[in-house]
Amino acid sequence: MVNPGLARIFTVRASSLVKNVTCVPKFYSSSPTFEFIKVEKTGEGNKVGLITLNRPKALNALCSKLMDELNDAVEQLDADEGVSAMVLTGSEKAFAAGADIKEMMNNNFSNNVKKHFLEHWNGLSEATKPTIAAVNGYALGGGCELAMMCDIIYAGDKAKFGQPEITIGTIPGAGGTQRLTRAVGKSKAMEIVLTGDQFDAQEALTRGLVSKVVPADQLLAEAVKLGDRIAKHSQVTVALAKEAVNKAYETTLQQGLDYEKKLFWATFATSDQKEGMKAFAEKRSPNFVNE
Repeated sequence: MVNPGLARIFTVRASSLVKNVTCVPKFYSSSPTFEFIKVEKTGEGNKVGLITLNRPKALNALCSKLMDELNDAVEQLDADEGVSAMVLTGSEKAFAAGADIKEMMNNNFSNNVKKHFLEHWNGLSEATKPTIAAVNGYALGGGCELAMMCDIIYAGDKAKFGQPEITIGTIPGAGGTQRLTRAVGKSKAMEIVLTGDQFDAQEALTRGLVSKVVPADQLLAEAVKLGDRIAKHSQVTVALAKEAVNKAYETTLQQGLDYEKKLFWATFATSDQKEGMKAFAEKRSPNFVNE
């Protein structure tokens, strides 16, 4: 059972991140020295944080510095009261073609343990606000794992997914065996991980890994449009809803149902629940204040 005070804690935590939405210039970064990513605010009212992986010569291979920069950007956007959702994308050729093999090929077991190798890659999955991966081109190995850290994946029609680690003598290490299994089921995940084969956007859609496939040149616009749709809702409620869905992967059904009920009750402590239901009764659009 969930502690009775837990719902209120989630309400306070979520509301602290989303109150007093304001518009700011489109370019966004308190760290203008980012080398491997670009960060902007876009969409209606600049409420969507857009992070673009920008290591084109390496097909956006995920090196340690890129991941450090990505974690910094996600942390900044997650704390920004003017941002309601985030979109992560790469180039049309590659979302991210994998982890940087040259950087890690000489690692050994003891150093991996001592340095907690890859543990710092989880920043994106810990974001409070909704995250959307807009995947064009290759999303292989660490790139596929990075996309799966997001809450929603949109794919361009020429996108390619896969976990090819087995072909270079290792296994996925940033969630590939875990998140992929939860998304596509044991049998398909086994096939993907044990063969290293790639699969296309349509199969990813059929298997439930992605929620939408669109023409490559429309992908980013569609992902931002989704962010805009989410931004129209109460951001306190959005945070609670995201928390509830994520809990489904970590608990038994009954524990998840109990957890969901507490968060549902918690929404009745918010001004936005009162406004939303009043607006419904009055047949008008709600004016959410994120409180």
